[in-house]
Amino acid sequence: MSTPYPFTAIVGQDDLRLALLLNAVSPAVGGVLVRGEKGTAKSTAVRALSALIPEVSVVVGCRFACDPAAPDPACPDGPHEAGPGVARPARMVELPVGASEDRLVGALDIERALAEGVKAFEPGLLADAHRGVLYVDEVNLLHDHLVDLLLDAAAMGASYVEREGVSVRHAARFLLVGTMNPEEGELRPQLLDRFGLTVEVAASREPDLRVEVVRRRLAYDDDPAGFAARWAGEENELRARIVAARALLPEVRLGDAALRQIAATCAAFEVDGMRADIVMARTATTLAAWAGRTVVLAEDVRQAALLALPHRRRRNPFDAPGLDEDRLDDTLEEFGGGEDDTPPDDDPDPDPGGPDGGGDGGQPPQDAPSEAPQDSPAQSEPAEADQGDEAGRPQAPGGGEQSAVRAAEPFRTKMLSVPGLGEGAAGRRSRARTDHGRTTGARRPRGTLTKLHLAATVQAAAPHQRARGRSGRGLVVRRDDLRQATREGREGNLVLFVVDASGSMAARQRMSAVKGAVLSLLLDAYQRRDKVGLITFRGKDATVALPPTSSVDAAAVRLETLPTGGRTPLSAGLLKAHDVLRVERMRDPARRPLLVVVTDGRATGGPDPVALGTRAARLHAAEGTASVVVDCESGPVRLGLAVALAGELGGTAVTLDELRADSIAGLVRDVQGASGAQRRVA
Repeated sequence: MSTPYPFTAIVGQDDLRLALLLNAVSPAVGGVLVRGEKGTAKSTAVRALSALIPEVSVVVGCRFACDPAAPDPACPDGPHEAGPGVARPARMVELPVGASEDRLVGALDIERALAEGVKAFEPGLLADAHRGVLYVDEVNLLHDHLVDLLLDAAAMGASYVEREGVSVRHAARFLLVGTMNPEEGELRPQLLDRFGLTVEVAASREPDLRVEVVRRRLAYDDDPAGFAARWAGEENELRARIVAARALLPEVRLGDAALRQIAATCAAFEVDGMRADIVMARTATTLAAWAGRTVVLAEDVRQAALLALPHRRRRNPFDAPGLDEDRLDDTLEEFGGGEDDTPPDDDPDPDPGGPDGGGDGGQPPQDAPSEAPQDSPAQSEPAEADQGDEAGRPQAPGGGEQSAVRAAEPFRTKMLSVPGLGEGAAGRRSRARTDHGRTTGARRPRGTLTKLHLAATVQAAAPHQRARGRSGRGLVVRRDDLRQATREGREGNLVLFVVDASGSMAARQRMSAVKGAVLSLLLDAYQRRDKVGLITFRGKDATVALPPTSSVDAAAVRLETLPTGGRTPLSAGLLKAHDVLRVERMRDPARRPLLVVVTDGRATGGPDPVALGTRAARLHAAEGTASVVVDCESGPVRLGLAVALAGELGGTAVTLDELRADSIAGLVRDVQGASGAQRRVA
């Protein structure tokens, strides 16, 4: 077994260490989500924590880590009689992003269950993690069906495995720790709320600290055992402090004044539900125990808010995490009176900035981007004159660059989906063959049977009962009789936006509306678990503003700062999209693309730009790429150029008004493929 990097040898990252230690003292805090750029010791710190967690006592021979003092009466290995048990280290179980459902929750032997009536159950990772740590690296990339299972287990403290009426239940209470890089996409709100605390981490910009990080890492890589031995004393001290804080925790008093501050803070920041209040109360209590006190102080409430609230105040994936500390201080001061919570001992924590007391809590580092103020240049109206007349009609293209304009308010869009039946990653957009969804048929299993089709299995076994010598009531089932259920659900797609940023789009109101529409489609892509990419074209060429990624909020940032102006190289935009899709097909052939072209259909610049645009569009049509053209043409006279472009693409044209889900246009319809006739969404 490899020697883990010592927790006490980690340089800096005070908030990360504090959040992990608080959960080691009290798992009831609810786990921690670690957000940050790659290479910031997220995984190193989590793995190092496992060596500090006190041992647990388990029933001898129980695969589900039952506590001998209070064994689970429904344990599949039970019932257990009370006994001394055996001590072992608390486990840290890692859940791979690509794990199967059976690997997570365990699996039943369906053949034995049907033929013998025996619940032959093989435990999964949730059983291994019971009374320990469940660590999910890149938790934001976890498949939706695994997220649902985690949510259920975290909420109920138990895992249920069911296969056609045969069920097994076992306890599954664990400390959930997740790490993620926000550039790769955000978490579903339901899972985000399940994490008690969150911290933002970033690499230090201080040269001396970076030197020390490299020095220690090289020393560890050269001699892991020797390096760990040099930090053994500090590790033992920290382990003893965790044990002492656990023992003190039941004696900590959470006074009414502190409770009022907690409730007022959650109300002031408008967090949803009551989970934030409960998590803050538990965190503040644990902070007091960690500091060796039996009374919760205002400083504990403040630190608890910085750790427990930043991820709960996000209203959509484009909101920046973090709290306004001035507003927090004002709220705590306003509701701080009414009870004397002064501790008996006047010696405060001598080092509130370290892992003993935290630093900036859950706040992002100062280097990280924060929410742009309302009057920031990137969101203000451009000072330059619009490239249009007073009626909003664009003038001749080719003018200078315009500064970025603010996007209009997003709205709920109609669902645009790829026709046919795919087999891509699970999502919520287009029809696909998936492991989850409604049952549509049965087939012989290829490999391990995961979803039994009971009726088809019985039908396959029934004709052979006499030949197999059946004499009793039971059905004689052989492996060849088993049938796998085929299911239909939804998949996520690659939504590639090709946005016209030329001078013909530069009229202030029009570009604001266009950005609002694209932002609305990005929100829709986030909810449907799509990958997104962004290409813009103007002037003489097209640019990949954002390569295909799961980080929808990164696309929104690029969109917000998008300038306009110049000619309209439509063909360049379509050709660039063709190149991007060609590469993505090689990387992930199962993920089907949806091309969204946002333009008024004009093509200018270079020799015969209209013919070039037509030929580029036909390349996509020849490959069967599902496409939709968002027609941005406005004014009383319409040339119908975007509709003609949709025809060449073999796709669909939809106006900005028709894109709204609540528009008069009515029913949602699939985006037409290249083989269909050109039409509008109606």
